[in-house]
Amino acid sequence: MRFTKMHGIGNDYIYINGFEERVDDPAGLSVRMSAYHTGVGSDGLILILPSDKADLRMRMFNNDGSESGMCGNGARCVARYAYERGLVSRDRTDFTLETGGGIRSLTVVKDRDAVSAVRVDMGVPIFAPSRIPVALDGDAVIERAIELVGRTFPMTCVSMGNPHAVLFVDEDPFTLKGFEAYGRMLENHGMFPEKVNVEFVQRVSDSRIKVRVWERGTGETLACGTGACASVVAAIRTGRVRGGEIKVTLRGGELLIDWPGADKPVMKTGPAEFVFDGLWLG
Repeated sequence: MRFTKMHGIGNDYIYINGFEERVDDPAGLSVRMSAYHTGVGSDGLILILPSDKADLRMRMFNNDGSESGMCGNGARCVARYAYERGLVSRDRTDFTLETGGGIRSLTVVKDRDAVSAVRVDMGVPIFAPSRIPVALDGDAVIERAIELVGRTFPMTCVSMGNPHAVLFVDEDPFTLKGFEAYGRMLENHGMFPEKVNVEFVQRVSDSRIKVRVWERGTGETLACGTGACASVVAAIRTGRVRGGEIKVTLRGGELLIDWPGADKPVMKTGPAEFVFDGLWLG
């Protein structure tokens, strides 16, 4: 079975062209292929499939086999793969993608014949606790105090097609002591019935934040597109940054996130890179 390794600012996935290949057990295959010592090594597996609702369909599996509704970095890679390898017409730079979190609009930005970046409509953020889901009362979870391993954080919860808990810190999150313990504890906290992705966020300026990501089903990753969006939305909602385009620095690189405000979709722009093609014999 042929596959392609790609990454979006370090968030690396294995991509399989479902127009040509058949995968009967994608959850199990994700576990086997994602293993670094006995497989390809990745944050998970993404299938690029036909859709009767959009130009393409994406299914995304974490490296523990669990399925997630949406992956922003993965969506950008799907867009570049589909455009450059003929799954969509080269006469178009805009097309649609069906995901577990809904239909998303994609726009490829070209540098001559190659794709230099992809802009993704990430959808309207969701704050209602029952829809995130998070088992807390109220219309939204904004700046709710949460204690983890003896430290209290202000937590804002939001869904970008998958659940996120955004925790703001004053120090550099890249060197945050206790990061792994905090992330694992909150991912598996009983208030999140479907587990949760966790972002530790530092405000750098009115137009820039720094984010470190703990993804459910994977652990720490170098980047998370939906996590970057959730972090910007939470930072705007709590008054830490102004509106408009915000630069998000993650361990793997930078994304540009633009959220005009309530009831408006979040727009995300960033790169998508090919790593290699391979043949899976397992």
